[in-house]
Amino acid sequence: MTILRTALPELTALEAWRLALGWSRPQAIREVAAVYRSDGLLPPGLTPATLCRYEHGQEEPGDEYRLMISRAYGARPDQLALETRCLWCSTCASPPPLHYGQFQREETNTSRRGSMTTASGLPAIRESVQWAVLEAPDGSLALVALAEAAVEHYALNYSKHPPAVLLEEVRETRNLLSTAVAGADREIAEGLRRQVGWLSALLGNLAYHLGDRAGSRTHLTLAGALGESTHEPALTAWASGALAMVATAREDWEHARGHAEYGLQHAPEGLRRAQLLGWALLPALAATGRTAEADDVVYESDEIMRTGVELPGRFGYDRAEHRLHVAEAHLTLERFDRAAAVALESIDAAPAETPGWVAATLVLALAEARDAPDQAATRALGVLDLIPPPRLRATARDRLTRLGRLLDASAVSSATELTERLRTLPAPIRADGTAA
Repeated sequence: MTILRTALPELTALEAWRLALGWSRPQAIREVAAVYRSDGLLPPGLTPATLCRYEHGQEEPGDEYRLMISRAYGARPDQLALETRCLWCSTCASPPPLHYGQFQREETNTSRRGSMTTASGLPAIRESVQWAVLEAPDGSLALVALAEAAVEHYALNYSKHPPAVLLEEVRETRNLLSTAVAGADREIAEGLRRQVGWLSALLGNLAYHLGDRAGSRTHLTLAGALGESTHEPALTAWASGALAMVATAREDWEHARGHAEYGLQHAPEGLRRAQLLGWALLPALAATGRTAEADDVVYESDEIMRTGVELPGRFGYDRAEHRLHVAEAHLTLERFDRAAAVALESIDAAPAETPGWVAATLVLALAEARDAPDQAATRALGVLDLIPPPRLRATARDRLTRLGRLLDASAVSSATELTERLRTLPAPIRADGTAA
């Protein structure tokens, strides 16, 4: 590195160290992602452009990320000019506060990644609920507040855990709350039932992402019923949208549209309406060839999304997810160029290697399959290289299967490799019903 900086003094320490390792920026990003995964964390949405800005001093990484870069590069932060605010400070008597066993990040902009969590932090949430139930077996306002916090945690961190792992935790938490409902007074019982409804909605989505459509439908139907009985229109609307998603997956277009329209009757104006339009109604319209109506839905939901308001988490909705649904609608309508262009917008808006990024990447590959089979297969292989099988949702597996069929007659080597990779891809659930 010293030789590089002597010959090229314009190089920063961070850039020179990367070059000394012989890494391109994409390779450096993969190495940092590997450090995150070794700690049981989901890698952040770093892009080559962002790393370039770090290297040229146009933007500074947060303290946690400085540490992870240093570990990936095999260097101390000061060697990379990434000195942190007391992460490794000889004058400090104690290390910085930990959050679920990891260094607490100090960045203020968490709109794209959300707060950090780890596998060990996940059961801790359920254990806190368990203690609260022990303290108040017949329920309490504090237990209702804690249940709301647990739902928020699960929803915000939904994409950071394998679906099978998160499903078990959500199920246990729901069971704990159920024991307190019977003896609670009316107000507290309604508050607890409302949170049981949201947990049931999460279970429905998790079952769907594990390929259990019948189980998904069961949980979501309960969620919708609890939404209505506890006067929670947002829950009723969301559960109806998710039921439309399940019906779409089994190509039951009549029920898909019915659930979507029922959800729209309950959805609050604004972002929730855009969500029901793009996520629930649009796929059914596109699949049944109602092109003009589909275009009207895209226009209306696009107009809502232009307000710039986004909500994080599983129950939220953002630009990346919205563009994904629009891209899929164009794909269904065989507008392949438009599908590819919108899928790229979704990829740009989604943090790298997250489920949303995977979904958009595979939609792009599906749009390219007809005219650029090698490129499409290479994209899919890239996803399989980056994402461990337990983290591949059933929806991603379905897209991969569709792509494999489209490329079945292709003679390119990448398509042949993809076929073999898909053939040996382990199922998320074993024959005995346990998580693989």
